[in-house]
Amino acid sequence: MPTPRATDTVLGVGAPLPLQTRPNPITLSPMTAHTSPSTADATITEPKPLAPAGPTVLVKRLDPNAVLPKAQTHGSAGLDLAACLPRHGLREQATILPGDIIKIPLGFAVAIPDGYEGQIRPRSGLATKHGVTVPNAPGTVDSDYRGEMFVALINLGREPHTVRHADRIAQLVIAPVTRPALVETDELDETARGAGGFGSTGR
Repeated sequence: MPTPRATDTVLGVGAPLPLQTRPNPITLSPMTAHTSPSTADATITEPKPLAPAGPTVLVKRLDPNAVLPKAQTHGSAGLDLAACLPRHGLREQATILPGDIIKIPLGFAVAIPDGYEGQIRPRSGLATKHGVTVPNAPGTVDSDYRGEMFVALINLGREPHTVRHADRIAQLVIAPVTRPALVETDELDETARGAGGFGSTGR
């Protein structure tokens, strides 16, 4: 994959991902057995930022108004994905009628390293409040895909839902993948479950 340049915007570096920090080390001054610790007795050093864990994902902005993926909290597993409108024939607002599916452009492309995938997952608030979710969840962004990112949304609610520019509509999770070695065989090992499929384990 291409080497990041100084001008490249990288997922996990800078704004998109908050930097993790080490716990503040505290050095307490000597105290007698009858002395209670206080803030005056402690020296707190400045936290030292750590580089974000995980792979480097290059991002290419295709629309100057695109909102790049960004984690909202320190512990967020996914990076929020925002609609880029107007674009590809869609106007400033795109209304999804109940039962309809629409592809929302994001206005950027990514280069995910080999050995990883991008998982497109619904946003819980959008799904539970409006019934708007990702129909093929989780969608997969392959490591060799270099086209523009889109999010397919389906409205499972009872009311039309309008998506506007910069609305957060889904999440991107970067996850490792494995490629299994398939071996054809005439027999499989026996298990207690056997061929029991849908509903075989009960409610």
